[in-house]
Amino acid sequence: MEPFKWVVTHAASIAPKGDVLDLACGNGRHTRFALDQGFRVMAIDINLTGVEDLLDRTNLAVMETDLEEGFWPLGNAQFDGIIVTNYLHRPLFPHIVGALAPGGVLIYETFMAGNEAYGRPANPDFLLQPNELKDVCKRLDIVAFEQGLEDDDKPAVKQKIVAINRS
Repeated sequence: MEPFKWVVTHAASIAPKGDVLDLACGNGRHTRFALDQGFRVMAIDINLTGVEDLLDRTNLAVMETDLEEGFWPLGNAQFDGIIVTNYLHRPLFPHIVGALAPGGVLIYETFMAGNEAYGRPANPDFLLQPNELKDVCKRLDIVAFEQGLEDDDKPAVKQKIVAINRS
């Protein structure tokens, strides 16, 4: 699976050879991309079978955990880049923003309200509201933002942001 264009376009903003968190990594499309770009990657998900073939990579750390159990499993760890795609669990927002190192880059892309007309997810709990990621990133420097219908391979309504921790 190819990495998302949004991630590919904005990954160059992350410090070279930096530490990257692929949150809810799934099958590892962005873990693979980040490793190939020379980043040190922490891949985290409830099930890591999608990245088992990468476990021998020296710049990869993995954590298998349920991110929705009510605690942040990464403690005070900070990252030069955080990639989140097709995943939404609102209680994690403060932890995600807090895990950005100074100069760290958040690259986030997921579904938003309106997507129910095109398929899954359709549950409002898993759909961002208009401009919601802007609100989440209000203490960060927002460098790119898009929202609305995408009609690439499969129509979907998405919201995307790239934000930098300038503190």
